[in-house]
Amino acid sequence: MQPMTRLFGTDGVRGVANQDLTPDLALALGRAAGEVLAPNGEGVVVGRDTRISGPMLEGALAAGLSSAGAGVRLAGVIPTPAVAFLTIHEGAAAGAMISASHNPVPDNGIKFFSPDGMKLSEGLEDRIEAAMERGPSELPTGLYVGATEWIEEAHDRYVGHLLATLPERLIGLRIVLDCAFGSAWKVGPRAFREAGADVVAINAEPDGARINVDCGSTSLDGLAKRVLEEGADLGLGFDGDADRVLAVDERGAVLDGDRILTVLAQGLHEAGQLKEDVVVATVMSNLGFLRAMRDRGIDVVTAPVGDKYVVEEMVARGAVLGGEQSGHVILAEHSSTGDGILTGLQLAAFLVASDRPLSEISRGWQTFPQVLVNVPVEGRVQLEGAEPLWAEVRAVEAELGDDGRVLLRASGTEPVVRVMVEAESEGRARAAAERLAGAVAVHLDKP
Repeated sequence: MQPMTRLFGTDGVRGVANQDLTPDLALALGRAAGEVLAPNGEGVVVGRDTRISGPMLEGALAAGLSSAGAGVRLAGVIPTPAVAFLTIHEGAAAGAMISASHNPVPDNGIKFFSPDGMKLSEGLEDRIEAAMERGPSELPTGLYVGATEWIEEAHDRYVGHLLATLPERLIGLRIVLDCAFGSAWKVGPRAFREAGADVVAINAEPDGARINVDCGSTSLDGLAKRVLEEGADLGLGFDGDADRVLAVDERGAVLDGDRILTVLAQGLHEAGQLKEDVVVATVMSNLGFLRAMRDRGIDVVTAPVGDKYVVEEMVARGAVLGGEQSGHVILAEHSSTGDGILTGLQLAAFLVASDRPLSEISRGWQTFPQVLVNVPVEGRVQLEGAEPLWAEVRAVEAELGDDGRVLLRASGTEPVVRVMVEAESEGRARAAAERLAGAVAVHLDKP
């Protein structure tokens, strides 16, 4: 094989199914992952979302794992966090989820979990890529070929786990769930109904041709409209693999991940359950959120964008709560990774306990206007050495002072530099962002 550019991005291997992420690639990836993660024939849990390409890639990945001698434990269509949960409770050597999360229908992806339900370290990802480049070693035969079997009652076990985390039932709450035609289509409504809520489920079919299409966490207008029509207390929009969630309050206003973290952090803090009084967020979290947490006596530690980096920082800090604006929220007491259904259940439980409307308990701070500009660059760019660009950044930061914030970072998935500026007014933020985007274009190579 020819040397490869790095396959793994910030959340596994992704691309257009059958074009970038082909069955051949999934087969090779599965074989290499089996060799690295399950070298003695241990089990690997495999789940997928509803995408049309899911069964194709599931078959190829399972074949690769089996070819390496790993035992394949199929969970079928199930949320990503359920794969992490089952990996732990099956005592498996690894888990694998076939999904492109919130991405469009043509895309798909494969991400792996360690035995403790955590996203793989970059070191393990590099070992898998090295095994792919090296090619297969002597393959097992006969009884040493990995067997493939279904996990019995996978949904029952996951829903039981979710319900066991609730401090009280959700009696009296009317909740609209937008399941995005994805992994949450069945277990999401079931979990909330069994928790006692009055549930209205929309886009709750396993339709891979419509996954994330004008619905779910990436398109909340329909959810907001339905919440108002139903007179609901809460709306929850999941993404395709249900590892993230965004919310809508009873007035139809959207709560992003920062707002959801605010409610959860405040509730845990008041109950004395927020260990170390710390929350882990990312560098993209809004300045208003950071100030609101500080005013409540809660320390915010920031990590790079990506829920795996949030989890790593949570482990290092002993934190029980962390997340991203995008709706990945990690409740470490109950899950090893972001779980949209779990987060929604806990948010609903805090709503019941507070006996106040969500619009009241989630507001409490002013969002700073945030402007994001993506600047195309040549390949995976190195920013560190571009001193003239950083001089311009420092100049903008000095002008904004304490009333603004600047972030420049290279995307982990696209050949772009992301320029983010926050300021007290959108006009000021936009002017600063466009100024810095121009500096990026001048000082870094264009495609």
